[in-house]
Amino acid sequence: MAGRFSRLYRGETTVDFYGRRKIGFALSLFVGVITIVSLLSQGLNLGIDFKGGVAWEVPSTQSFGLDDAKDVLTTNEIDPKDAKIQTLTSGSDKRVRIQVGDQAPEKITTLKEAFAAKADVDADQISVAAVSSTWGRSITEKAIRALVVFFALVSLFIAFRFEWKMAIAAIVAMVHDVLVSVGVYSLLGLEVTPATVVAFLTILGFSLYDTIVVFDKVQENDERFKTTRASYGDIINVSMNQVLMRSLNTSIAAILPVLSLLLLGSLVMGAIALQEFAVALLVGLTTGAYSSIYIATPLFGLLKEREARFVGLRGQRALGEEMTRLIVTGAASGRRATLQRSEATRDSEAVSRTSSDQDSMTVATVLSHPPRPRKKGRR
Repeated sequence: MAGRFSRLYRGETTVDFYGRRKIGFALSLFVGVITIVSLLSQGLNLGIDFKGGVAWEVPSTQSFGLDDAKDVLTTNEIDPKDAKIQTLTSGSDKRVRIQVGDQAPEKITTLKEAFAAKADVDADQISVAAVSSTWGRSITEKAIRALVVFFALVSLFIAFRFEWKMAIAAIVAMVHDVLVSVGVYSLLGLEVTPATVVAFLTILGFSLYDTIVVFDKVQENDERFKTTRASYGDIINVSMNQVLMRSLNTSIAAILPVLSLLLLGSLVMGAIALQEFAVALLVGLTTGAYSSIYIATPLFGLLKEREARFVGLRGQRALGEEMTRLIVTGAASGRRATLQRSEATRDSEAVSRTSSDQDSMTVATVLSHPPRPRKKGRR
């Protein structure tokens, strides 16, 4: 085990990433199906900024808690099951947040006074946030529009900087990351807020960064192996193993602060508002690192294998020591080299036979030419 970690640290791994692409595709397909089923069955828990509604924040006292908030709602003819009630903690300050759907202005004022009387506090100590459903729909449309524009600009940049096949693979990987993150939010029933949308855009940026790092190395090795008979599976594997440690270091360095935010800020200190944001970042950073390895790069490899240069080499991959020699020397060796030498020998023999046949035909043609008639001598 220690030897594997040391090889990983030194960048000496020989993992057949491209050969295991079907496992990654199958896992992503499974998660995607679960996400779609969850979205169709229970949907997303949209926050007040997206679906509209009213939220009161009441100081938590000895005479006011979660059950007291439910009693006030029931008294004012609002079903507590349709409300979201939670305790917010900030240091020594505790508040109870009650969120319901759209209400008339008179009802909002009545509930504010009822909460104040139940908590035995002044009404001015209760904060009220009211958002109309129309404004919420507008925010949702703008968020979706921003996401579409982001995808379009990223596609154009990658197609211009690299090639269109890389752009397709990168977009599929980012859609995969968003789908997985949304699926986690749907399954856990976490609230989707504007901060969550910001987190989604952040994780898309990280996923794109990690994918571009891998694509840059793939493009570099494509030029490196252009004069050899290396398959594109070999180019993918060599590139992935070369950047594996860098991708892991980047992902771990990004995930550790998010874990601290989630565990310390949300669970220990009780900052519930940080939970949704931290979960989105944690899931997104993890899936972003995964998708760049098992989704974007293998998908790009499948597209490249259709080119005339690599069609005949499809399915050939250097493994183990062969891959090590390929990484170090940039040339095939071992069994692959033997096959290449055999092919070169056969080609050379074929050329020699063709040349010999052509020479023989030339000699035969010369010899079979009818002789020129002799001139008659003068008498």
